[in-house]
Amino acid sequence: MRIAVVMTVLLAACATTPEGRGERLFARNCISCHGATGAGDGSKSAGLPVPPENLRGLAAGNGGIFPTERVMAAIYGYPGKAHAGTMPEFARALAGPTVLWETPDGEKIETPVSLVELVRYLETLQEP
Repeated sequence: MRIAVVMTVLLAACATTPEGRGERLFARNCISCHGATGAGDGSKSAGLPVPPENLRGLAAGNGGIFPTERVMAAIYGYPGKAHAGTMPEFARALAGPTVLWETPDGEKIETPVSLVELVRYLETLQEP
């Protein structure tokens, strides 16, 4: 019995790693359009006026560097209500605790933890 409790606690701890949360956020909010692998082939992709981007090629399309700021802006909905395109704003879905995220040029921006975790997960999907 004691071993079962310990295993349950360990499994719960593994499920709450940043990577796990980012993957769960992706599954809940992105798969229907971008597909399970992020290739842009989700179940709703055919009915959209603009095909969803292949998220697996973001780094390749940016000189081999994952465009973290651009991805965060697209997901979160910057610049707010003026956000153009078919991508919905996810600011409300990603609301919650924040962290100071540092941009490549050193600026520190208060950013929702869930947005950082989701974008970190997307970075793991990149194809060479």
